[in-house]
Amino acid sequence: MMLHIGCHLSSSKGFSAMVAHAQSIQADTFQFFTRNPRGGSAKALDPADVLEFKKRVKELNFAPLVAHAPYTLNACGADPRVRDFAEMAMKEDLEKMEMLQCAYYNFHPGSHVGQGIQKGIELIADLLSRLVHPGMKCMVLLETMSGKGSEVGSSFEELAEIMEKSRCPDSLGVCLDTCHVYSAGYDIVREPEAVLEQFDRILGLDKLKAIHLNDSMTPFGSRKDRHECIGKGTIGKEALLHFVKQDAVKNLPLILETPNELPGYAEEIRFFR
Repeated sequence: MMLHIGCHLSSSKGFSAMVAHAQSIQADTFQFFTRNPRGGSAKALDPADVLEFKKRVKELNFAPLVAHAPYTLNACGADPRVRDFAEMAMKEDLEKMEMLQCAYYNFHPGSHVGQGIQKGIELIADLLSRLVHPGMKCMVLLETMSGKGSEVGSSFEELAEIMEKSRCPDSLGVCLDTCHVYSAGYDIVREPEAVLEQFDRILGLDKLKAIHLNDSMTPFGSRKDRHECIGKGTIGKEALLHFVKQDAVKNLPLILETPNELPGYAEEIRFFR
């Protein structure tokens, strides 16, 4: 088993610096925000930095990398201006991903804000139909959500429906967040095999492309999004270790999004390795 594991890293010092940080903690993949996660502004790419980044990733034989859209991107907001920002940000981000040759672009499907789940699904699918096309090098991943508030995407069925309604289902995949699915009522502690069988039945395991590997501060089925360090939450070290050993998961990029700095991530990576 070749474990591909890394964590979320800051891109503030540039892309090649992220590769160095990943190397320093024995990571062979990582995730980064495409722009300010709680704002929306994005720095222009530095061509020399991008060139060095691509060269280093190739030399080190890194597993696929994951770019994460900003939290402010809501593809199914009730306000048209919110949806316009989502379209602008995703369009710009996807153009950048083609330049970076980044394998995956992950985003939170969004919150329907009282419009109803069906309306939310339709708006997300419409946006994806406009922006995602078969020739892209970067695959767009829908993240499994915890189901807080009016979030769309806390059930496998909702994600499947978004894909089916979009015009580009073959260019879409799923990033499964262990904290989110546990909070949404998928029991990966007691029945990880059954959860993955359910995923396969509804979405197909070929759609599972990346894992956000997090413990949870809140109990099973809480519908809250509260990440915890590995082993300090309600999922626990052994359950997460058992989960990543599943055939459907063990070769995917595993991204830690636990509340840590680099030394804490290094320790978690050592544990899973």
